[in-house]
Amino acid sequence: MPMMRAGKSLVVHGVLLAVLAAASGLSVFSGAVHVPVGEMWGSSIIRLRLARIMLSAVAGAGLSVAGVVFQALLRNPLAEPYVLGISSGAGLGAALAIILGWTAAGAWTLPAVAFAGALATILLVYALAQTGLGPVPVHTLLLSGVIVNAVLGSVLMFLVSVAPSEDLHNVVWWLLGSLQIFDWQLLRAVAVVVAAGVAVTLLLARDLNLMTLGDEAAAHLGLHVERTKRVFFLVASLMTGATVAACGLIGFVGLIVPHSVRLAIGPDHRRLVPASATAGAAFLVLADTFARTAIAPSEIPIGVITALLGGPFFLLLLRRRKSSFGG
Repeated sequence: MPMMRAGKSLVVHGVLLAVLAAASGLSVFSGAVHVPVGEMWGSSIIRLRLARIMLSAVAGAGLSVAGVVFQALLRNPLAEPYVLGISSGAGLGAALAIILGWTAAGAWTLPAVAFAGALATILLVYALAQTGLGPVPVHTLLLSGVIVNAVLGSVLMFLVSVAPSEDLHNVVWWLLGSLQIFDWQLLRAVAVVVAAGVAVTLLLARDLNLMTLGDEAAAHLGLHVERTKRVFFLVASLMTGATVAACGLIGFVGLIVPHSVRLAIGPDHRRLVPASATAGAAFLVLADTFARTAIAPSEIPIGVITALLGGPFFLLLLRRRKSSFGG
């Protein structure tokens, strides 16, 4: 039986890699402007499209693996990377940077401030979840994240409502998600954070398997539960924060992809993590290609595409979860 599962996992991985390669090839030759192949190679257009494909792949992999981690930590299949308020913290930082004119200091200012907002939110959520010297309960962590997310979201909407008209478009466009990238250094920085996060998650995949059994069972099996929680919480939050800092808010990727992959290869995180990373990369590359070409020469914000796909998917999961409890 384990050999069959391993064989199925290899087949799924191969299919996902093929889909990612095909999606990348399609994205290179797709765009608002048709460029003959002979004129494309070596041009600025090919560099821009390649950068966008790479950012899409990195962001999709990071958000998907972060979704896997949060679903295991919170033992809730409806959890996704933005459930703990990280997106609202990054969004608030970005909105402040745009409205206060800090972006004039350089191209890195917006992602840097957004990432700082995400980190501050991480620390705030964990601090609020602390109930003393004992372990941090999962439900308290989740509730703290929901509350922080709601409060920061309200502040963010207030800033949008009072933003000058010349800044409003930039704020809203960033909040809706964008995979346009003009700085290869920023792309490399995000790629390093996501690659390190995926590597750590994969190395500690066995610990994630134990965490899904519950804190008490994991502790009986020799796992240092609180230390493991902190490591995974930090890793997943950093991947999410880096992605949001570069791309804006792109929701539901960490919900759709892990569930779909889990149905194909099972719940073992040693297989689920790398497969989710590949599937997330392919999913976001395809979604971005559709966003760029569906109503060309205009572009649909990538966050709108993922929300349109993720909303019905979330409702389907919710109905299945209710029926499993006899609701």
